Amino acid sequence: MDRRFNILGVDFDCLDRHQAQQAIAALVDHGGVHQVITANAEMVMASRKDARLQAVFRQAKLVVADGVGVILASRMLGRPLPQRVAGVDLTAELLRCAAKQGWPVYLFGARPEVMAALERRCRALYPDLRLAGTQHGFVTERSQVAQDIARSRARLLLVGLGAPAQEHFIFDHAHLWQDLVAMGVGGSFDILSAHKARAPGWMQRYGLEWLYRLLREPRRYRRQLALPAFFLLVLKTRWFKGKR
Repeated sequence: MDRRFNILGVDFDCLDRHQAQQAIAALVDHGGVHQVITANAEMVMASRKDARLQAVFRQAKLVVADGVGVILASRMLGRPLPQRVAGVDLTAELLRCAAKQGWPVYLFGARPEVMAALERRCRALYPDLRLAGTQHGFVTERSQVAQDIARSRARLLLVGLGAPAQEHFIFDHAHLWQDLVAMGVGGSFDILSAHKARAPGWMQRYGLEWLYRLLREPRRYRRQLALPAFFLLVLKTRWFKGKR
């Protein structure tokens, strides 16, 4: 069976969280520069209007489903993806793995106070973690950060600039790096630094984290208007497949 499944133009890898973590570890060990994307329905819809983002998706080494909408769509289209791979969970797994394996890690993104708290928590939770560098996201010259990442010799780069800015940053500067796996992590730094709370466990289990975030941050409603359009397109795709 093909390890990838296309949903509205984006190829998703059929991996659960543990498999994704193992695949990323293998990429780090293998060497080379690789981009990993944790994508939700919003990003899929954005790519349909953004040719540059489509190019980013095409060259990514791994694309995993970070969103219940993508999982539901895969079931509707007859190829269920195994599990939602939440970016914050995968980030925590990778930090643990990096501490165990000795990979130097660079953290870029979020507000200055968030990054300061994140660094403290990383040192407390993962004493063996080698931080090659940290940089908050409120900088005017991101190209200078990319050069600092190259000098740091990090093997794992986690970027929390929000989608799709983080994906574009990785894509645009990958030519500067060697032997680096880079992944956008969205708002994971806010949660891992304890600056924001994650949805209660029962909401996570029922795929309602999007609702929790919307209730906490009502201004997100504009972004989430993409969800109805996403499911209408999935239904249309399913109908055409049935006709064939």
